[in-house]
Amino acid sequence: MFGISFSELLLVGLVALLVLGPERLPGAARTAGLWIGRLKRSFNAIKQEVERELGADEIRRQLHNEHILQMERDAQKLMEPLTGKPASPPTIATPGSDAPPPPAASSTDAPAAPTAPQTPAPSETPRNP
Repeated sequence: MFGISFSELLLVGLVALLVLGPERLPGAARTAGLWIGRLKRSFNAIKQEVERELGADEIRRQLHNEHILQMERDAQKLMEPLTGKPASPPTIATPGSDAPPPPAASSTDAPAAPTAPQTPAPSETPRNP
């Protein structure tokens, strides 16, 4: 994990033996092992909590998207009697989905826009000097 080799561990053990002595070294090693175990367990618990929160956020996001889609479907159903033709279902591309792009509107789908009537320009009358 930290890149400690066997020779480095042996050196640390030898220094600990000289500093603590043979009587206190087993107790110190046991205490160090307990602390390392506690740290590992707490880091694993934090990691699991973060993963659980990220999963919950993803579920909330999916539910929110489904709610929006349902609201759009309801709006389409309400608009259908007003327009006289069934509306196409909404296509919303979400990240990771392979939804095809919506079809392009052709010129036959929509009526031509009315043009404004052309009014003749006022004619200028020549002025006599």
